[in-house]
Amino acid sequence: MRAITGIDLPYGTAGGSVELLRDLYLGTPPCIPSDAFMLAPAAADVVAPKGGPVLLSVEGKSLDGTNFWAYADKLSVAIEARFAANHYDVVHLQHLTFGATPALQRTFPDLPQVAIVHGTDLLFAEAHPTQAEVLRRTTSSAHAIVVPTVAIADRLAQMVALPRERVVHIPWGVPDELLAWGGDRTREAGATLRVLYAGRLTAEKMTSSILTTVAGLEGVELSVAAPPVEYSQLARRSDLSEVRYLGWLARPELWREFAEHDLLIVPSLTLEAFGLVAVEAQACGLPVAFHAVPGLSEVLLDSALRVDFRDVDDVVALFDRVRAFPALLDETREAGRVNSARFPLSTTASALRELSVGIAA
Repeated sequence: MRAITGIDLPYGTAGGSVELLRDLYLGTPPCIPSDAFMLAPAAADVVAPKGGPVLLSVEGKSLDGTNFWAYADKLSVAIEARFAANHYDVVHLQHLTFGATPALQRTFPDLPQVAIVHGTDLLFAEAHPTQAEVLRRTTSSAHAIVVPTVAIADRLAQMVALPRERVVHIPWGVPDELLAWGGDRTREAGATLRVLYAGRLTAEKMTSSILTTVAGLEGVELSVAAPPVEYSQLARRSDLSEVRYLGWLARPELWREFAEHDLLIVPSLTLEAFGLVAVEAQACGLPVAFHAVPGLSEVLLDSALRVDFRDVDDVVALFDRVRAFPALLDETREAGRVNSARFPLSTTASALRELSVGIAA
């Protein structure tokens, strides 16, 4: 079984869906035999490393209306020129509201389709009518619709007439080698509580008020690992002088950084399809505190500390409790390790391969 897949984001873009693409399709050897593409970045000197995605140079990306469909047509032409001569058994559709999905469907109309739902799909479909239409078309035509959590299936069903018989629940996973390694914790408890946020700085994931609240707490040092453009934009609007900015870290660097902190905060306020960074932190022995949103609550269950990041008093109470009861972090660390072991990447890949073989038969 060989798949064709891709994400029409510029190579180097941050995000969980890009990390999942790398994990599942671009390893050596890949978990799922495939060809995968992304868009060429604006910088001409950026090239994908050996074993990375094929980079397609297609301009005019748009979200709505005739411009979107014109862009999808150009992307389809580029995909056909690069991949049409190859043999594939199945199409794996990522980001069901963006241009790669209709472009792949047009290029390979006779191949069975596995539609893989990401949280970004639902957020953009709620905000853009054209993206909502692409989502409806894709879920109605795909042979299987893969969701990482039941919460995502429920949210999707609120937006489209979801054919439940074609919905398959396959949780995302973290690399097996990370679970086996378990991190290399060197951090000793001290007077200062070192807190980490790692991820995008979009409004649904982190607000400036949350950053400044946590960074301003006595006895707390907040570090942020985030894309530089997003951090710079946020810094122009807010006083982040108390924040220690780490840059956007490659995953092995982030895993090592986990060992130097006492707590990861995951303050997503609307939706998380799965929450890979939280589970990776747990695998490395870093306790997690999270805002209980759909998807993330389902994945973390009782293995992490719940806090309402919209409520300053609740945030303050959490950190007071952590300082008053040091054993709480140790208990949360152990619960997190147990929870992360439920999600090996090999299980995710095996389920996707089995599903793909079944619909291609």
